Amino acid sequence: MDLANFLTAFPMFGQVFMVLDVPHHCKTSWIYAISPNLTEEQLLNLTIPRNTQGSYEECLMYTPVNWDIDSVVEYGLNVTKKCQEGWVYSSEQTPTLVTQFDLVCDRKELNDISQSIYMLGLLLGAVVFGSLSDRIGRRPIILLSMLVMGTFGVGAAFVPNFYVYVILRCLVGAAVSGIFIGVLALGTEWVGVPYRSHPVIITQCCFSIGQMVLAGLAYGVRNWRLLQIAGSAPVFCLFFYIWVLPESARWLMTKEKVKEAKNLLQKAASVNRRTIPPELLEQLTLEKKVKSGNILDLFLKKRLRKVTLVMAYAWFVNSLVYYGLSLNVGSFGLDIYLTQLVFGAVEIPARFACIFLLQWFGRKKCQGCFLLLGGATCLIITCIPKDLPVVVTTLAVIGKFAIAASFSISYVYSAELFPTIIRQTGVGLCSMSSRVGGIISPLIGLLDKYHPAIPMVIFGSTPVTAGILCFLLPETCGKELQDHTEEAKESQW
Repeated sequence: MDLANFLTAFPMFGQVFMVLDVPHHCKTSWIYAISPNLTEEQLLNLTIPRNTQGSYEECLMYTPVNWDIDSVVEYGLNVTKKCQEGWVYSSEQTPTLVTQFDLVCDRKELNDISQSIYMLGLLLGAVVFGSLSDRIGRRPIILLSMLVMGTFGVGAAFVPNFYVYVILRCLVGAAVSGIFIGVLALGTEWVGVPYRSHPVIITQCCFSIGQMVLAGLAYGVRNWRLLQIAGSAPVFCLFFYIWVLPESARWLMTKEKVKEAKNLLQKAASVNRRTIPPELLEQLTLEKKVKSGNILDLFLKKRLRKVTLVMAYAWFVNSLVYYGLSLNVGSFGLDIYLTQLVFGAVEIPARFACIFLLQWFGRKKCQGCFLLLGGATCLIITCIPKDLPVVVTTLAVIGKFAIAASFSISYVYSAELFPTIIRQTGVGLCSMSSRVGGIISPLIGLLDKYHPAIPMVIFGSTPVTAGILCFLLPETCGKELQDHTEEAKESQW
């Protein structure tokens, strides 16, 4: 499961390295009709205006005229217009998404739109795979999601146009969401109470390591098609999961498949060089049959409604701020590959520390405090002058640390708050809320044209409110997982 999470880092952030700013200017081949022997420098001087910094405009050109070349040189051109024939890039430029599909000037926004559509895929995956996993099991959903992620990820490297690329990215996003949800369920349902947070946090650390490896991969492979293949194809190396990935014994019990659950438990004990006493195994029997849970239970039952609303908002905020900070890596002033490495590295101690902090202080306090810390650092950034980049960068790293830790805790906490019979549906709903935050996050950055502090104020205030609300939730540390919604109703929440 760790390897699957490791590989999801590429589809999540790989496109960042395919759309780096590339020097360009309007294609003005019209002038060759009146003077075919112009040098490139002469062509630029005659057909491309300069900006206030003295460099050539990237999105404007002089309006073509029917003059002879001597008149153009003598009188010059003054009327400008947007590029009409396309753009010209350096011949030494390695192919990127920008140069391949002209994602510049008025088309530059297509990059942000494609990222939002990818997030939409994550949202759709949370809705579809969350509910489907409760019905057909965790194992088939993980395997199917891996197949979809690899197939359409590699396919995206051979697309004829940008719109097909966006569609395939949306499907990959849905698959990534399926992997996240399935891995979360297996991780929490296969371990004992004292170690329940360990597998989830470890898989999240693998995702962070994947981000660090992505920085090296993108640095070494600059051609976007080759990078897309290199980042997507390795998932096929996990085909052996078909034989080694187990189903959730707890899920099998809720589906009245007692014999299969017992066989899995015996196999797990054998792998760990342990034996299960026969008399203990015989105690594994079906509980009284209860009505299957559905999404309405999350809102019709008072205590589940509170859990659902608070956790959905917490997930929304985590995603909003996480991607909000990540999309602003350019403001650090460092090399983008180094910045990606640092951003991935800072998440590892943040996530790994959660293993111990969750045991020492409990889920509720950790979730609330990390949200408050992340929000506070973002709010402080708004008070720091821009001429102190080191201070701003330090605060941003602290904010990323806190939000990454909060995100990891949300996975553990949510899985423990929702009963087994409706756990995947509940987590899927929270994940859906998270993806909505991811879709909105890039749009928040557009508000800086009204005031530079607005985006960071939003990224700071929302975690603070979420952190306060989390203290209204029950503590789950050291408690058995609930299997049915009736248990949630009868508990001491």
